[in-house]
Amino acid sequence: MTEPLDIRDDRANGRLEAYEGGRYAGGISYFVLDGAPHALVAVHTVVDPGHRGKGIGGHLVRAFYAMARNADVPVVPLCPYAAQWAERHRAHAPAAPAHLAAEAERQLRTRPSAARGA
Repeated sequence: MTEPLDIRDDRANGRLEAYEGGRYAGGISYFVLDGAPHALVAVHTVVDPGHRGKGIGGHLVRAFYAMARNADVPVVPLCPYAAQWAERHRAHAPAAPAHLAAEAERQLRTRPSAARGA
């Protein structure tokens, strides 16, 4: 990356977005698990083609886990990229309990827009 990333949480729209030099670089679509205990569920990670190869996806996932840690909730990485990142960075990405992952998958089926990464 040539410029620092500006990471913005658009909670109302379920988007964690990265901007480089004021331009959109990528984002994570997510939702907050309904009911207790709450969790942040990463559904889809995308990096703009002009920004690929700069580590932006990794920065986004790291920021997503930090956001969850600050809220004292776990992350359920249903997004394949986020799940792979979590496997490689266990110190920064503790695994969510299995029952939360099953509930997140169930709730995702009721959120078609989240499944598309919208």
